[in-house]
Amino acid sequence: MTPLARPVFPFESPELTLLAEPKSVEESITKAQGNLLRQQRADGHWEAELLVDSTLCSDYVLYMHWADRVDEDLQRKCIAHIRRRQLSDGGWNIFINGPSEINASVKAYFALKLAGHSPNAPWMREARANILRLGGIPATNTYAKLYLALLGQFPWKYVPTIPPEIFLFPQWFFFNLSEMSSWTRPILAPLTILNHFKPTRTLPAEFQLHELYPAGLENTDLSLKKDPRFWAWRNFFLRCDQLLKIYNDLPFHPLRQHALKVAEKWMTERMGEGSEGLAAIFPSMLNAMMALKVLGYKDDHPLVQKADRDFAGLFVDDPEDFRIQPCLSPVWDTAITTIALAESGVPGTDEAMQHAAQWLEDREVRFVGDWAQRVHGIEPSGWAFEHDNKYYPDTDDTMMVLMALRHVPAKDKAKRDAQFQRALKWLLAFQCEDGGWAAFDKDVTARWLEHVPFADHNAILDPTCSDLTARVLELLGYIGYDRESTVVKRAVAMLRRTQESDGSWYGRWGVNYLYGTWQVLRGLAAIGENMDQEWIRRGRDWLESCQNEDGGWGETCESYNFPALKGRGPSTASQTAWALMGLCACGDASRESIERGVAYLTRTQEADGSWTEDYTTGTGFPCVFYLKYEMYRQHFPLLALATYQQMVQR
Repeated sequence: MTPLARPVFPFESPELTLLAEPKSVEESITKAQGNLLRQQRADGHWEAELLVDSTLCSDYVLYMHWADRVDEDLQRKCIAHIRRRQLSDGGWNIFINGPSEINASVKAYFALKLAGHSPNAPWMREARANILRLGGIPATNTYAKLYLALLGQFPWKYVPTIPPEIFLFPQWFFFNLSEMSSWTRPILAPLTILNHFKPTRTLPAEFQLHELYPAGLENTDLSLKKDPRFWAWRNFFLRCDQLLKIYNDLPFHPLRQHALKVAEKWMTERMGEGSEGLAAIFPSMLNAMMALKVLGYKDDHPLVQKADRDFAGLFVDDPEDFRIQPCLSPVWDTAITTIALAESGVPGTDEAMQHAAQWLEDREVRFVGDWAQRVHGIEPSGWAFEHDNKYYPDTDDTMMVLMALRHVPAKDKAKRDAQFQRALKWLLAFQCEDGGWAAFDKDVTARWLEHVPFADHNAILDPTCSDLTARVLELLGYIGYDRESTVVKRAVAMLRRTQESDGSWYGRWGVNYLYGTWQVLRGLAAIGENMDQEWIRRGRDWLESCQNEDGGWGETCESYNFPALKGRGPSTASQTAWALMGLCACGDASRESIERGVAYLTRTQEADGSWTEDYTTGTGFPCVFYLKYEMYRQHFPLLALATYQQMVQR
C-alpha cells in the first residue's frame, strides 16, 4: 500500500512562515510568564474554560422541554450557540473544523425545532438533508436514542435496556458495576431509573421528527444489528437484552424495587457535599436531574436545588456566545501552570507559587471513593480534576500535582512530605496487570464489555494508556525513584509493547500520536533510559517526520478515526510544544527540527504572551467527545521553551 502523502496546508508556504520576526527565547518566556501570572485567581488557582461542541446546549434544550420547564432566555442563548456552529453542509461537528457528525446534528436539529424553528427554514432544510445523508436517527448512538425516546421520538422497545439490577450484582459476578469505568457508572445510574420508568413527554405534532427517518419510522427496522458470527459477545448481549425486555413486560419484578432504591441511594450519595454534582461531569449531572424528577423529588428539595446550582456552574454566560462546559478543570490547569512557571524560572518561593501550592495541597482527596472497589488496603489520597469530586480522584491529576508540588518549598515540610508519600503510594497502587496506568480505575479492561448494547459511547472501559504510564515514569524520574525497581521495569516494558510500527505512540488523553509520543519520550528521559536506543530514536524520527513547513506541528482529531492521518494537521501552539519537548527529551539542542520548532513558538506568540489556537487538541472519549483546553495554548508553549532553554544551558 502506498503511504498517503503528508498534506501541505495553505499557510505553510515559505513566504508565510516569516510573517513576524522571532523573539528571543528569553523574551518569549518572560511574556508567557506574565500572561499566566495575570490570570491567577485570588485564592491561588488557575482555571480556564473547556470548549466543546454544540451537543451540550442541544441536550439542555431537550431537557428543558422534557421537564416542561423552559427558561426562554436560556433557550434563546442555547439556540444562538447552536446556530452559530452549524456547518456549511448543514450539519454540526464534534471538534473544531471537523466533519458533520450524526449525533450532534440530530440533537441540534431537534433543539432548533423545539425552539420554534420551522422545518422549512433554509438552515433546517440543509440540516435535514445532511442528517439523512448520515443515516438519520437510526444511525445515532444509544444515549441519543434514549433522549429521543424520552421525548417520544424513538420507540422504547428499541432502546437497549439498562436494568437497575446492575446495582445488585456482587463483585465476584462476571458483570458488575466495578467492571465499568468511573465515568460510565454515574452516567448509567440515573439512566437505569429513567429506563425503568420510561417517563415520556408527549409533544405536539409540529415537534415530531418523522422526517429524520430515511425510510420513515414505520418502514425502518430499528433493531440493533447482530454480529454475523453466531458465537459472538455482541449476539450474547443482544439475547440478554431481549430477555430483559421480556422480564420488564412481566407484571412481577421481584428485585426491581429494591434495585431502584439501591441505584437511587448510590446516585444521591454521589451528588451530596464534596461533589460538584454527580461525578462533576455534564452527562451524569443532567441525567441525575431527570432521575430526581422521575423519582418524585420536588423542586424545593435541597438535593434538587443543589443539582440545579451545580449544573448552572457549568454555564459560561458570555453575552456574545453563551456556552456550557462539560466540567471544570481547576486542579489540572493549576498543576500544569505551576510546573510551567517553575520550569521557566519563577522561584518556588515566589508568592504566586506558594499560593498555588497551598491551594493544591488543600485539594487532596482523603475520601475512600469508588476506586477502593479495586485498589485495596491503601490510604486514600489523590487529586480530582474539578474543585470538588471526592468520589473520583484520578491518577493523571495526581501525577501533575505531585510534579508541581516538588517545585515549591513547603511551609510545613513534614506535612508536605507525608502528603507526597501518601499520594505517591496511592498512585503506584493503580499500576495495572500490563504494567501501565489508566485514568481512574485499576484493570477495568474487560474488552468483551465493549459489546454491551449501551456501550457504543466508546467509554465503558478505562484502559491503560502510554501517555499516563509515561507520565508516571516522568514523576518517578524527577524524585529519584529506583529505575531498577519492578514498578519501573514493568512500565517501560508496557511502553515498548505499545509502540506503533512507525515509532509513534497513541495518545489517549490528548490529540493524538503527537501527545502520546511526546509524553513517552519525556517520561523515558526522566527515568534515565538511554535515549540513543534504536526504538527510542524511532519515536524521535517520527516526530521529526511530522514537522510542518512552518516549523510547527499539528494533528487533527480525525487521526482517531483514521490512523493514516496521524501527525498531520495545521500547526498549533500546544501540539508544537508537545513535539518540541519530545525532541528535547532525546538530546541534541542543535537539531534543525528543534530550532525550527522554537522559532515557530517565538514567532507566533501574541503581544499579551499567549498563543492563538483554533483547533481542538484535547481528548475526552476518542471518536465521540473532544475538548479544547483554553490553558493548553498558554502553559504548554511556555513549558516547551523552558525545556529548550534548560537544554541549551546545560
